[in-house]
Amino acid sequence: MRHVGTSIIFFNRRHEVLLVLRDDKPSIACPNMWDLPGGHVESGETPAECIVREMLEEIEVSVEGCTLFRVYEFSDRTEHVYSQAAEFDVERMVLHEGQMLRWFSQKETEATELAYGFNEVLNDFFKSLREEML
Repeated sequence: MRHVGTSIIFFNRRHEVLLVLRDDKPSIACPNMWDLPGGHVESGETPAECIVREMLEEIEVSVEGCTLFRVYEFSDRTEHVYSQAAEFDVERMVLHEGQMLRWFSQKETEATELAYGFNEVLNDFFKSLREEML
């Protein structure tokens, strides 16, 4: 059975997105790759509840009321992708999972192979930003 995941696109006024560098452990999927913050939906949990729980656990940030961007049907999972404007200073953020956080421009995301097929998601996101600006 395919699992259900959630992730969030934090974006700032410079139209950069926040990515997390996954841990470099051979025992995890996609080690040492850049990724969107997020996680797996637990039994009895809605995707919206999951993204709130995951962000509190991983970076101690409340995302209550974040916006659902899109739902993606990948070959291995259904991914609920949320978005929220943010102006985090990554140097001051608490990070409980992963090696580091960093803001990426659209060009940087296009030049980086992201974990879990998130290049497609961010391409769609940046396209939607351009359309909003027209």
